[in-house]
Amino acid sequence: MTKKKKLPLLEHVAIVDIGSEGQALGRYNDWVIFVKGAVPGDVCDIQLTRKKNKYAEGIITRFIQYSEKRVAPFCQHFGVCGGCKWQYLDYTWQLFYKQKQVEDALKRIAKVPFPEIRPIIPSASTTFYRNKLEFTFSNKKWLSKEDYDKAIAKQDVQHEKQLFTDAQGHSGALGFHIPGLYDKVLNIEKCWLQSELSNEIRNEIRDYCLEKQFEFFDIKAQIGLMRNVVIRTSNTGELMVVIIFFDNQAVQIKQLLEHIAARFPQITSLLYIINPKKNDTYNDLEVFNWKGKSHINENMEGLNYKIGPKSFYQTNANQASVLYKITKEYAALKGTETVYDLYTGTGTIANFVAAHCKKVVGVEYVTEAIEDAKLNALQNKVCNTEFFAGDMKDVLNDDFIQTHGYPEVIITDPPRAGMHADVVQKIREIKPHTIVYVSCNPASQARDIALLAPQYKITAIQPVDMFPHTHHVECIIKLELHGKD
Repeated sequence: MTKKKKLPLLEHVAIVDIGSEGQALGRYNDWVIFVKGAVPGDVCDIQLTRKKNKYAEGIITRFIQYSEKRVAPFCQHFGVCGGCKWQYLDYTWQLFYKQKQVEDALKRIAKVPFPEIRPIIPSASTTFYRNKLEFTFSNKKWLSKEDYDKAIAKQDVQHEKQLFTDAQGHSGALGFHIPGLYDKVLNIEKCWLQSELSNEIRNEIRDYCLEKQFEFFDIKAQIGLMRNVVIRTSNTGELMVVIIFFDNQAVQIKQLLEHIAARFPQITSLLYIINPKKNDTYNDLEVFNWKGKSHINENMEGLNYKIGPKSFYQTNANQASVLYKITKEYAALKGTETVYDLYTGTGTIANFVAAHCKKVVGVEYVTEAIEDAKLNALQNKVCNTEFFAGDMKDVLNDDFIQTHGYPEVIITDPPRAGMHADVVQKIREIKPHTIVYVSCNPASQARDIALLAPQYKITAIQPVDMFPHTHHVECIIKLELHGKD
């Protein structure tokens, strides 16, 4: 058997940039080195883990010099849970590199002329800004190497299960999956993404289940009662908690729900789901209402949006309002247009712009989201919207356009993968005079714009930061038909 060649250790590598997926970039001779945990301005030694002709990947073994762009991470779970990976990067510099990500994607991928990019709009809040988090139960909590070594050193460790027991004798975790490890969950004590009340509810659910010895889920063996918890908040003060169980153990379920309802009267919607499947998705499962309403409400610019347990809604609601205002501005509606809102979700953008045009037609893949969109229009007395569920590339055809009208403006807000090539081609055939493209992925957005470029030019670009302490950036781009008056 051929012995694997050991890759070299590179010394004094200068970190010079950040790539599109948030990894730092170092340069060493003619190589570009991708490395996690560094920021531009750092100088470090890097042990290569993978090497190609033009680039390599590696891990930091020693810092020679720390960058002035660095700040101290504020979360006790930083570096383990996998979220908020940019906590060590000053927020001003986070914004700089997010804007640069948009510019680089347009230059490298779209390869089209574009105007000056507007300065990125920062998030008003950089902590506690999310209105939805989902936590996972596991019967074996993730241990740091230090904790693992301590557990091994104990004389009373008889078998593996005891390795996953903390100082108080508790086993099991409720938190986030360790990146890249589907069966490992980090127990979260305090998360800075959602309100303190969210932390209290999660910890109380976990502690009660441990006290009552409710079995935490084992994803490999597919056993255990406790599976997931979803917490949703809103700017109207309403609060939804969804507890997901693996099987219908009625007595234990009743005990937990009664306890949480009594302990947290702030909960306005307490729901539960039985999920016996091998995966954590629940869009196809029945939701049972234990206490309060089946939904919560979000208010945006005078419009009320119904948010159910399966509904998509922008997780940073304050920034969503900013995002939709720019979208409306770029659409430049005069009141006579038919607008198509593609990937409409729960109709947030459609209802937001409806008062400024003749009609909005929203299309979305998820049937439940379309039902919410219709209800949102009804409760807001918006009478000029129509919503349809189905695969975008199948729905958006000639018969559909003939039936519902030619769109002068198309607003599109696709998932990270961007638009299907057939959808892009259909938009080119329709030839709306304006396209407003909202995206959470500058790379797929730039790819789609390259396909639209023969007929459309970019006339405005606005990045928006929706997710502080991550590399993710939202961007709104306005495209206009060549030759448009």
